[in-house]
Amino acid sequence: PIEQWRRWHADAVELGVAEPNTMILSTVDLHGAPDARAVLVRGAGPRGLVFFTNYESAKSHQLTARPVAAATFAWVDLHRQVRARGGVERVSDEESDDYFATRPRATQIGAWASPQSESLRDRDELLDRVRQFEQQFADGPVPRPPHWGGWRLVPDEWEFWQGRANRLHDRFRYQRDGAGWKVTRLAP
Repeated sequence: PIEQWRRWHADAVELGVAEPNTMILSTVDLHGAPDARAVLVRGAGPRGLVFFTNYESAKSHQLTARPVAAATFAWVDLHRQVRARGGVERVSDEESDDYFATRPRATQIGAWASPQSESLRDRDELLDRVRQFEQQFADGPVPRPPHWGGWRLVPDEWEFWQGRANRLHDRFRYQRDGAGWKVTRLAP
């Protein structure tokens, strides 16, 4: 399924879809209710889909408490959708460090400055924090904050949907089957 995802993602990139690596990440909150938000996939391979965030964010608390998630990619201009769901795991510190080092300096500072998902007094509070960390790291590189890093969604199920005329869409589900995958065609 990851090869199919890569082909469709490449098609979205080639056709100029805005933010083709955006996925809607759905988690389960601490009360058992669904919660969803858009995140950017920064790695896609046989081990799963990787995104990065603040480990103190609401999504990270949810993933820690209930380490499962679902993702949806909607490439509407291509009449395509991909869904994936399964367990989640934190990526290694090394992988988080490597990705953090590629980010623009302003977003590195932002990772330090933003107490993600927490209440702020006003916008000035956030801007004051940005200035504080700009001064703190003015003389060198910005290290990755210990509260920031990556998560990997490790799908045990994928579904690919291709829109067709008369709503006779093509749908295929891949389900993990031991070391391989079982593929099933689904009715539209």
